[in-house]
Amino acid sequence: MTRVTDLDLSADAADLLEQLVDIESVSKNEQRIADAVQAALLPLTHLTVTRHGNTVVARTDLGHPERVVIAGHLDTVPVNDNLPAVRDQAEGTDVLRGLGTCDMKGGVAVMLKIAAGVPAPNRDLTFLFYESEEIETEFNGLFLLAQSDPDLLRADFAILMEPSDAVIEAGCQGTLRVDVIARGERAHSARSWKGVNAIHRAGEILDRLNAYQARMPVIDGLEYHEGLNAVFVNGGVAGNVLPDVCTVSINFRFAPDRSEAEAAAYVKELFAGFECEITDSAPGALPGLDRPAAKEFVEAVGGEVNPKFGWTDVARFSALGVPAVNFGPGDPMLAHKQEEFVPLEQVYRCEAVLRTWLGA
Repeated sequence: MTRVTDLDLSADAADLLEQLVDIESVSKNEQRIADAVQAALLPLTHLTVTRHGNTVVARTDLGHPERVVIAGHLDTVPVNDNLPAVRDQAEGTDVLRGLGTCDMKGGVAVMLKIAAGVPAPNRDLTFLFYESEEIETEFNGLFLLAQSDPDLLRADFAILMEPSDAVIEAGCQGTLRVDVIARGERAHSARSWKGVNAIHRAGEILDRLNAYQARMPVIDGLEYHEGLNAVFVNGGVAGNVLPDVCTVSINFRFAPDRSEAEAAAYVKELFAGFECEITDSAPGALPGLDRPAAKEFVEAVGGEVNPKFGWTDVARFSALGVPAVNFGPGDPMLAHKQEEFVPLEQVYRCEAVLRTWLGA
């Protein structure tokens, strides 16, 4: 039996973060860290703690009219010679380097400090420490909870503690992947006039991409920037054969005021005359900054809000009618990098903001 690693929830947030980082938790290997989180939370009498696979849920039940979910994933991408954690400096700022410091154990450390240190919050809270965010949806702890226990995700507002440089990033873009297929007719390259080169036909697909003008809608005062880009081109049979198929794989990052169906219809219209096969799709999330809890949280953070460029699990909450924002320590541009680190002052700032907002 694997010994449960002790986590000291009374420790400084930076020390707690170092403890978390030194528990290796690559996706699908989260049992040890989930055991540690569960063991640390179980003695806290103001919380009801349950386990769902390697996802740990802790809830208050104080009878408040408002409930807020605070969520963070426990897993990381694979180790890249970046464990154990190391204290260091970057541009004169104290940082912690190591796998998961930024994405997103800095946020998990803050969650644990709030769960332990705010026993009587002014809102009821649900803490979700979930598994397998970094891999396929079928393993994602939030996805699995939404299937098995959707009530655990229901709330008036949700905060996903993904790295956001300790400022609010509201909502998120949707994402759609589509294969646009150009067809031709095979022929020997020495007699090319006897066939139709599918790769040459695919040039029109690229021309349409080059002519694309990005839409930039303003939603809740935030300007989102759409993007449509080829990410793969696949075609060819042999060095002396005209190919009869060429596929351009395209990723469309669309603003959250479009539905998945609207995004798919837009892409298919843009590439009319070519076959389009949708290979992957996920909805965006509207900011929802008009909700009372969101407004008060924005005020607590200082009023600065940015749109989220990219897709995060806030979309899972949005699908349940729960407005959600990203708010956590760390630069999202450092996520998954070998040199990943988190500024410790951002860890402390996120903890302080949440304590203030929750009335501690």
